[in-house]
Amino acid sequence: MQQRNRLEPYFENLVFERDDNKMIINFGPQHPSAHGQLRLILEMDGEQITKAVPDIGYLHRGMEKMGENMIYNEFLPTTDRMDYIAATSNNYAFALAVERLLGIEDKVPRRAKVIRMILLELNRIISHLFWLATHALDVGAMSVFLYCFREREHAMDLIEDYCGARLTHSSVRIGGVPLDLPEGWMERLNWFLNKLPEQIELYEGLLTQNRIWRMRLEEVGVIPPEMAKQWACSGIMLRGSGIEYDIRKEEPYELYDEVDFDIPVSDRCDSYGRYLLYMEEMRQSIKIIRQLIPMYKDTEPQLMAHVPQYISAPKEDIMTQNYSLMQHFVLVTQGMRPPVGEVYVPTESPKGELGFFIRSEGEPYPYRLKIRAPSFWHTGILQDLLPGHYLADVVTIIGSTNIVFGEIDR
Repeated sequence: MQQRNRLEPYFENLVFERDDNKMIINFGPQHPSAHGQLRLILEMDGEQITKAVPDIGYLHRGMEKMGENMIYNEFLPTTDRMDYIAATSNNYAFALAVERLLGIEDKVPRRAKVIRMILLELNRIISHLFWLATHALDVGAMSVFLYCFREREHAMDLIEDYCGARLTHSSVRIGGVPLDLPEGWMERLNWFLNKLPEQIELYEGLLTQNRIWRMRLEEVGVIPPEMAKQWACSGIMLRGSGIEYDIRKEEPYELYDEVDFDIPVSDRCDSYGRYLLYMEEMRQSIKIIRQLIPMYKDTEPQLMAHVPQYISAPKEDIMTQNYSLMQHFVLVTQGMRPPVGEVYVPTESPKGELGFFIRSEGEPYPYRLKIRAPSFWHTGILQDLLPGHYLADVVTIIGSTNIVFGEIDR
């Protein structure tokens, strides 16, 4: 690094005094294609990258420490703010971890499980549409951005009709769900599911054989299977390297072992292969939701687990039974007290493996709460992935990794 003095100009992001032809530049942390507060310190030899250092920590969120200082139910809406593109997946991952800690996972009513799965897969579609829109925009495809956001709005309307929120949903509760599906919701969902496949074909018609799109993505950001495993990649970042692994199949939760769906896998290992997987995953989510619709009609109306020491009684009981009211007051003001123990629960979020580790000492607050966020690992791999590529490829590769900084600087 250049030594500063009062006679020579000094710039933080550029080193002028070098013996070779290399230059240090900063990509971000306010770059529009950085997908958050990502700062990449790139050593360049002309236009080619020779070294890359991801620098994170600009958000200072402290989510894990916040979780250790909130009662369990109080922390749940905070998880929305991690991967704010797929809020329901964060709600659910935390709720499932607490349910497994309490030992009440099997007591969640079947209707609640069906509703959760519909919301999770709808949320996956929303997240993938957002990824495709922003990735295409980064590479230069403006029309795809507009089309994807059009369909995403329809899906977000469905989420809003259910829980009242569009971005930060808080649509899941520990022990079940807060609300039943509103009247006419299934009909609107069916309309969306019938419309979306045509639109996916439109996106593919614009991009899949587009020569500019292929030139920008093919053989760019190649992640060999060994590198994917070394960097603990998950989700499409792992399946795009030819490794067939999906937590919904390997460690099924909710009713995923009762529905039929495929795991899209590509052995291309590049950004183009990962793009193809995102398109196919949206089709698989549609397939899963279609199977859940008839399952919903065959369920009882109960929405929350009946576990009085941990979960508040139904509103009817609270309003008519004194003991239920007292118990509800204690749970809201003081919080539940899980048994002593620890648990780690992985789930398949739209970006990869999202897991919560909770250590309980029997208090209303977690003694330790740690989050395994997929974007953290997919940012770390950039230091091995970027060298050898050109500066223009950085935008493509960052978009292909589908990172969001709410869950990185947690």
